[in-house]
Order: sequence, then C-alpha cells, then structure tokens
Amino acid sequence: MLETVVKLKFCTLSFYDRYVIAEINEGVHLDHQHNEALIEITENHYSKPFVYITNRINSYSVDPNVYPRTTRVKNLAGFAVVSRVHMAKLNAQIEQMFFSKPFEIFSDLEDAINWAKDLIKKN
Repeated sequence: MLETVVKLKFCTLSFYDRYVIAEINEGVHLDHQHNEALIEITENHYSKPFVYITNRINSYSVDPNVYPRTTRVKNLAGFAVVSRVHMAKLNAQIEQMFFSKPFEIFSDLEDAINWAKDLIKKN
C-alpha cells in the first residue's frame, strides 16, 4: 500500500512499506548531489530493510560512481532497474558492476516489486 509520495526537482519518489519506486525526470544527469538527496530521504523514511526500484520511464543518465556510496546505505537490501528500452538495460548492466548488493534488471514494474518483496522476506 502506498504510504507517501515525495516530489523533488529531479524526481518523484513513491514510498511503500518495504520498497520505494523512483521516477527520475527526463534529461537529468543523476550525480553525487542528487544521490545524496535520495539517500537522505530514504534513510529518514526507512528504519528497516527496503528495496530501491528505479522505474526508468524517462531518459536520463547516471554517474556510476554514485553506486559505491549507495551500497553503504545501511537498510538498503537491494536495487532494481525497470525499463523496456534496450539501451537503458545495457546501461543498467554497467551500473550493476559498481553495486555490491542484490541488483536486478526488469522489463515490468510488477516483476521488480515481486522481486523486492521476496528479497525482503529473505532478509
């Protein structure tokens, strides 16, 4: 069940009990400054393990150097990328190499949510 929605200048975050769905705005270059804002909001929201799901409905870029910092978020159990765009999936495969926790790529948001719920159950 949806708990709350937070809109930032560069994205919209939909918070659920054990996962958050992020939709980054078109054309954004997600860098360390954006990442720190996301980390602060999720750390303040979750005191228990959660999964971050990025629903890539827009085209944007990610600095893969944000992932080592993201990996250190204490309660972050896993990371999922959802996209139907082949190039976005290829980019996510590169990003995956920089992340040391469970990281999966999906074509369908429901599949990502089910994976997140299963991952939380295992933690």
